[in-house]
Amino acid sequence: MKNLRLRTCYWAGGLLVLGVTLLMVACGGGSQQTGGNVLFIGNGGEPRDLDPQTVTGVPEIRILSALLEGLVAHHPTDDRYPAPGVAERWEVCGEGRVWTFHLREDARWSNGDPVTAHDFLFSWRRIIEPALACEYADWMYLVKNGEAFHRGEIDDFDAVGLRAVDERTFEVTLVAPTADFLQIILHHSFLPVHPPTIERFGGIDVRASGWTQPQSFVGNGPFRLTEWRPNTVISVERNPYYWDARTVRLDGIRFFPIDDENTEERAFRTGQLHITSTVPANMRERYQRDNPQYIRFDPQAAVYFYRLNTLRPPLDNRLLREALSLAINREMLVRQVTRGGETPAHAIVPPGTGGYTPPERIRHDPERARELLSEAGFPAGRGLPPFELLFNTSDNHRRIAEAIQQMWQTTLGVQVTLVNQEWQVYLNTTQNMAYSISRAGWVGNIYPYAFLRIYLSESANNQTGFASERYDELMRQARHTMDDEKRFALLYEAEDLLLSEFAVIPIYWYTNVFLINPAVRNWNPKLIDLRPYKYVELVESP
Repeated sequence: MKNLRLRTCYWAGGLLVLGVTLLMVACGGGSQQTGGNVLFIGNGGEPRDLDPQTVTGVPEIRILSALLEGLVAHHPTDDRYPAPGVAERWEVCGEGRVWTFHLREDARWSNGDPVTAHDFLFSWRRIIEPALACEYADWMYLVKNGEAFHRGEIDDFDAVGLRAVDERTFEVTLVAPTADFLQIILHHSFLPVHPPTIERFGGIDVRASGWTQPQSFVGNGPFRLTEWRPNTVISVERNPYYWDARTVRLDGIRFFPIDDENTEERAFRTGQLHITSTVPANMRERYQRDNPQYIRFDPQAAVYFYRLNTLRPPLDNRLLREALSLAINREMLVRQVTRGGETPAHAIVPPGTGGYTPPERIRHDPERARELLSEAGFPAGRGLPPFELLFNTSDNHRRIAEAIQQMWQTTLGVQVTLVNQEWQVYLNTTQNMAYSISRAGWVGNIYPYAFLRIYLSESANNQTGFASERYDELMRQARHTMDDEKRFALLYEAEDLLLSEFAVIPIYWYTNVFLINPAVRNWNPKLIDLRPYKYVELVESP
């Protein structure tokens, strides 16, 4: 690998061959003409959809970041400060409860329609339409009467704290002052959709209606959707109507859904990708040694963990769940298996997130694990039926699962069967709680509430069965407590309560490990690994 040379996408004579080879690697055949200033990204998996109010995964959000823009946008270098997006400015009054956003006069949809405050009113209403079943509807509980409307307790949407004052003024009235509100609305569920398109495809509360296909998709981001060939490629090109089109440096981006890390690495090594989603664990040291210019180890605000279905026997036994957690040697996993600079996790929220320090409840203690297993009624694993460990298709996930499977077998005598599923199937399985234990990851944000809110009783992302009135109350208090010290104390108590139930087993805190061609510029390290694509550019490799 010392002689690795990556071809970029500038050579007109080699472009067709490059496109053909990539598609053969990714899906077994096909051809595609490429342009010279187009970024090729390994997307990790096939997106389930491109509807911002119904998707939940990273493969979808990466693409949506190119197609849609919210009131505020991700800063190109600093995660702490949202940048102006469709809103060119805003102010807050009413003791921190009323936010007024002033939209740009030149903001346009990709079909030329103006982007208006009514479009945001429609889009944010969509989040809490009960029939749509948005997994992030609880974010809107921050808004006056948002929870009551979502739960069907009121049916008058005019009573909800959202108002289009005029075409360019959008007003939001909160239940109470909310810490990190601007960071919260960076979430993809707050991205706008084009109301006439949604209405043409069935209405505000219809899922998977087909409006996200290239011939129908209308977005307001720096790029527009031009092609979506399932399991092959999703292509976007410059949006000429984007308000900041002059800043956009790329002609387009192609997202390749390659869920096998080894296939993705080969595509990068042979010049068919500029950026990968990850790096096979067994190749990270080799790249560091032989070709360090191609590998990045960026910090990331994210946690790798296992969900446990606490409603399914025998995992409804808390002692058993704790025993499983104590039997995992996380230090060995990150040192010998993942090898990406990850940190063993002793909690859910990464240390230092927004200045917060999490509890240190999670540890490795094989002797205590065996004692707890016996107390649970399964000494040395006797009488414990086998159960399944689910993960989405990935060689790295499999390596981790195999290592933990061996730990549980050796330490506890527990029999575990490994099950892998393709991304979309895996999402359906976990959302329907048709699993015993499942691998999961969560990219939160730079504030701790974002990591813990998914375990609220009302959260559709709480796919564990865990429910606690005390936890819910602590979280409600925390989101409206503006004093950092008091808010962190509430979050600490909530997280410690969650960890004590072992509905989730934290494994490690991520490092974002990926391969990148030196021709890519302005791909800045970001804790949440989302960036405005309009600043990214391709230059000739040195």
